[in-house]
Amino acid sequence: MKAYLTLNARILYWTLLGPLRGQSWSISQVFRQMVLIGVQALPMACLTSFSIGLTLAMQSAGELKKLGGLSYVPGLVSVSLLRELGPLLIGVIVIGRSGSAVTAELGTMKVSEEIEALEVMAINPIRFLFVPRFLAMLIMLPTLTVFGNCVGMVGGWSICHYALDFPTAAYILRSLEYSDAFDLYSGLIKSVVFAWLIITVACHMGLAVEGGAEGVGQATTSSVVWSILLMLIANAVLTALFFFAA
Repeated sequence: MKAYLTLNARILYWTLLGPLRGQSWSISQVFRQMVLIGVQALPMACLTSFSIGLTLAMQSAGELKKLGGLSYVPGLVSVSLLRELGPLLIGVIVIGRSGSAVTAELGTMKVSEEIEALEVMAINPIRFLFVPRFLAMLIMLPTLTVFGNCVGMVGGWSICHYALDFPTAAYILRSLEYSDAFDLYSGLIKSVVFAWLIITVACHMGLAVEGGAEGVGQATTSSVVWSILLMLIANAVLTALFFFAA
């Protein structure tokens, strides 16, 4: 725990104070990591969100139809995606695809002594390797969440429009009626917290690798497990805060 908190402090230092001392991080590396972490994960994230939107609409329509409440389906889909399922599921996708890749990459560099080589060349590995990945994750996970929410609502619309004969305008109006800006903001706040946890856990596990290729595999597995666990705990805590603050 101490090593993890120390790593967080060092990342924050080199992110915020390093540039003020003339030791800035590379913007080109940030954009490169944004492509690797976020852009390449977009198709998988959109496909997942679309399927969740479909499933939510079908499941809720099946039950609400018995109560004569089909008009509530668009609102249920939009609120569920914006508040909970959008940030959570996109986070899981990013953990499995990008978080594990960061751990494996940094772990391989650790066991091959590339990180020590950077230190020998007077290049701080936190500034050179960790900060670009940290910033890229903080930018791209909320962005992916917004895209995922939109695609998920399209999935809900496809069921409402083609199976339940909902006009498109009615679906949009119902979605806006039952959701508000706070639902979107709460989901984005969650995605920023999730991004912080995912990338710092991935970097910490990669930096702690020992034992060659076997150690890299074990660290990658631990990174995925701990990231998901911490994300679920953070989600429960944030949901409770939003619930009691509302």
